[in-house]
Amino acid sequence: MFHLVMKQTHYCRMRRWTLCWLILSFMFHHNVETNGSAAKKHSLSPGCCKALDYLNCKQPSDPEQNDADHASCCMETFMLLLHNVPHNDTVKALGVLQEALEKTEFTNNSAALYQDNMVALLHRPTGDFKGLHISASDKQVMIDSDVSNSKLRVHLPSELNAGQNNTIVFCMIQLPNETALERSDELYDRRLIGLSVRGRSVSGLQDRVSFTINTETSIDKTMKPQCVYLNTREKNFRTSGCETKWDQNHITCSCDHLTYFGVLMVSADLSPEDEVILSYISYIGCGISLTALVIAVLLFITDRKLRGDDSKKIHISLAVALILLNVHFLPSQAAAASSSTALCRYVALLLHYSLLASVTWMGLEGFHLYILLVKVFNVYVKRYLLKLSVVGWGLPAVIVTVVVITDHNMYGRATLDQSRPNETAVCYITDDKVKMGTTLGLFSTVFIFNGIMFGGIAKWLMCDKLSKQTAPNKKSKVKREVFTLLVLMVLLGLTWGLIFFSFGQLTTPGLYVFCIINSLQGVFILIYFVLSMKKIKASAFKPSSETFSTKS
Repeated sequence: MFHLVMKQTHYCRMRRWTLCWLILSFMFHHNVETNGSAAKKHSLSPGCCKALDYLNCKQPSDPEQNDADHASCCMETFMLLLHNVPHNDTVKALGVLQEALEKTEFTNNSAALYQDNMVALLHRPTGDFKGLHISASDKQVMIDSDVSNSKLRVHLPSELNAGQNNTIVFCMIQLPNETALERSDELYDRRLIGLSVRGRSVSGLQDRVSFTINTETSIDKTMKPQCVYLNTREKNFRTSGCETKWDQNHITCSCDHLTYFGVLMVSADLSPEDEVILSYISYIGCGISLTALVIAVLLFITDRKLRGDDSKKIHISLAVALILLNVHFLPSQAAAASSSTALCRYVALLLHYSLLASVTWMGLEGFHLYILLVKVFNVYVKRYLLKLSVVGWGLPAVIVTVVVITDHNMYGRATLDQSRPNETAVCYITDDKVKMGTTLGLFSTVFIFNGIMFGGIAKWLMCDKLSKQTAPNKKSKVKREVFTLLVLMVLLGLTWGLIFFSFGQLTTPGLYVFCIINSLQGVFILIYFVLSMKKIKASAFKPSSETFSTKS
């Protein structure tokens, strides 16, 4: 009896274990099949677009047709690919898709193609090409008329000069969240706009291609749109050749070439209110500085003892350069708003020259300091001031002359903010590379040299000299040396280096400090000259221990 009970119990346990195993096995296989189906949904392509199928490791159909059905199949394959392929293959797939659309044969002058999250238009011009207007929504695209719920309007200029053999291709793609394309999450509405002409590589257009995106919501003030194109060689987004304008309802991009375009939403450096305030600070400060510098020059001219000091002659040369800079900076925006191209070019050229001269004389201030304090005593330099003047006024002249000879059109109207070209236009260098190379390159060199000199002098003043002072005299001596260092910072142009720290979270406060200090640079120089005159009068006949000698 006991044996039968044990046997039955064992049998029941076996049944329970078998049942559990079957349930678990069923759940496992069901889960695998479900996941496999989901994966196939994203990975399997229709197998009808040869180039894209190779990217997805699928066996393409053969033969391949270049008709509208094939183009639609490539569009479908492309959208499926975006869920799986890495960044490099995504960029490659975009190029393959555009090439497939360009090769598509169609009977009428135009053909519209639609897939989920993608529309395309193929157009074959007839007769003389006089430009083309395209309007597109998520489900519709038309030529020379607006579609309902339009998302995008495109204008292609007549300069494209497309003929009957040059199919114009337009496509608008809304990228899925899984897309591996770099910075795709920053694209407005995750959209890419593709434009190309069959058999042509279009770049350097004078009459630009433009497209306008209708924004569904107002643009956040902390963000700003930035028109970009996809560089398929470097596989990243670039801004060169594209300009951006926007308001609360539209974003307009104009570019001088054809490729894939998009709009990145990036952090706004400054709010419109801050821009207005900084503009007022700059103009008012520069006006005050100009007045102070003129007074400083007059004081130098009328004071015989100031004129006899070589150091003061170098300071006054810097003051004259800053006067020229302010004189040409203040009217630069008004000159840009005028209709005279020659006037704007003249202001731009002299503004560039005076800026380079100011930076060069700041560098010479540092060099003079090096000769005076590092080389110390008994240094004789024949025609010292003449040689400094040749460098201070001659080097900027050489740079400006080279720019003019290369292309005088580099001087003209330059837009500081592409979203407001008319409001922010000034007369300066129009080429960004030339601007960065001649201006920022020279200033960076001077800033590094003067920074090293300032550090050495600060150590010498605050450590070596003060360590020799007695306690009663030390406090007053510290104040005097701190003031000396502040004056040196202005004369060496180190305050201009604040612009290097105006980035990220420091952009707004950094620019405020930069504009306030540097627009009042002339005031600080005037204060220095006034105090120097007082010091000279106080020690009119006191012998100097300084034996440095320069003859001009």
